Amino acid sequence: MSATPVLEMIDPATLTVDVNVRKDAALTADFVASIKEHGVMEPVIAHRKDDGTVHVLMGQRRTRAAVEAERPVIPVMIIESPEEAERIVTQVVENIQRAELTEADEAEAYHQLSLIGVSAAAIAKKTGRTRTTVECALKAKSSDAGAAALGKGWSIEEALIMAEFEGNEEATQELESVIMDEPGQLLHIAQRLRDRRESAAALAALIAELEAQGKTIVEGAGHYADEENLYVTAAKRAGGEPATEEDANAVLITTDYRGDHRTHPVITGWKDLGFTPKYERYDGGSQPQKGPMTDEQKAERKSLIENNKAMLSAQVVRRDFVTGLLAKKQAPKGWQYFAVHAITHHPETAIGYDGKVAAGMVGAKVEESNAWAWNPLRDHVAKSTARPEFSLLALVCAGYEKTIAKDSWRSPSQANRDYLNQLVTWGYTVSEVEKIILDSGAPAEDDAA
Repeated sequence: MSATPVLEMIDPATLTVDVNVRKDAALTADFVASIKEHGVMEPVIAHRKDDGTVHVLMGQRRTRAAVEAERPVIPVMIIESPEEAERIVTQVVENIQRAELTEADEAEAYHQLSLIGVSAAAIAKKTGRTRTTVECALKAKSSDAGAAALGKGWSIEEALIMAEFEGNEEATQELESVIMDEPGQLLHIAQRLRDRRESAAALAALIAELEAQGKTIVEGAGHYADEENLYVTAAKRAGGEPATEEDANAVLITTDYRGDHRTHPVITGWKDLGFTPKYERYDGGSQPQKGPMTDEQKAERKSLIENNKAMLSAQVVRRDFVTGLLAKKQAPKGWQYFAVHAITHHPETAIGYDGKVAAGMVGAKVEESNAWAWNPLRDHVAKSTARPEFSLLALVCAGYEKTIAKDSWRSPSQANRDYLNQLVTWGYTVSEVEKIILDSGAPAEDDAA
């Protein structure tokens, strides 16, 4: 029976480096400097022969760099023989075929194989898994959060998402709650968290830039006399001429539903500086609202903004689902009727689709162009006669996507419902805000199957 691989700390100068066929074996000054400062982080794979000499099988470049950097010892994974990796791969394949491995076991097996130098591509080829599946498992296993998730029996996909947000305690708690209570919503919540993270990072960078310029940042501004801060565009100088950006002494940052940030020049303390409002509030004779919004108004506005943001996050997840669906070997069941239903009941889906979105869904290579009427899906269809049903589905889905706006949840159309219902039939899990669209009305009798 083969021995278990053993990790040893060995003087690299005592190792035997055999001929390496790698083209990138040449050492660079930066690589040697990194090894000198940090050491060898990934174990070298080696085999101890009967005479006691240790021959490096994988990691020759790291070994040479360690010798040049005069590192006293490096981590070396000693395997029984050069055939050890093949033996472990065979064992993993047998267990997978017998369905004896959980996803956690499978990730652990891939991890062990990676430690002895087997690449993700080689693991995928031997096990019959996709390279993406193997790479995701390895990435999840390499983080504390991902490994902990796998240890709880969670899936590789769930573990990978937990690994992505490692170190963000608030996000981690939210994700754990979703996995336990509403696992079907995990992809949607994860995308919302990504969007928030990206927006927050952009906002922090913008604030830092403004502060470095010595700008004062205020939280609110308006156009009328009852406002503490006045937009420059709504102010007049003491002499009556319009204020300009040169008069601004502060900046207001606003964030739209996409999470994009904009700056607006503002005059704070405008009364003391001699400015006056350019406009008087008029709403047909009724009294203008005084003071801040009520709690009810704030809640309503917050709900509107959050739902609009949720729709954009759901768009990412939804389109990823369609892309995955169209990457399969066979078109989904009932695609023919879905396509003809879309064209006959919602002709705008065939006329107004976005060619770039459709091309992305079908996996076609997209080369950016400023040409008039540029349509990469049309170019793809012109170049290939393979899998035309997938291109047609991409066209129709992209057409439906164009009918769904950020605020479609406020006034859903039958086209929105038909599309989402069909995706659900094919395995898609709608987000909470998309449920509002589906719950807005019963499907028509002739809805797509």
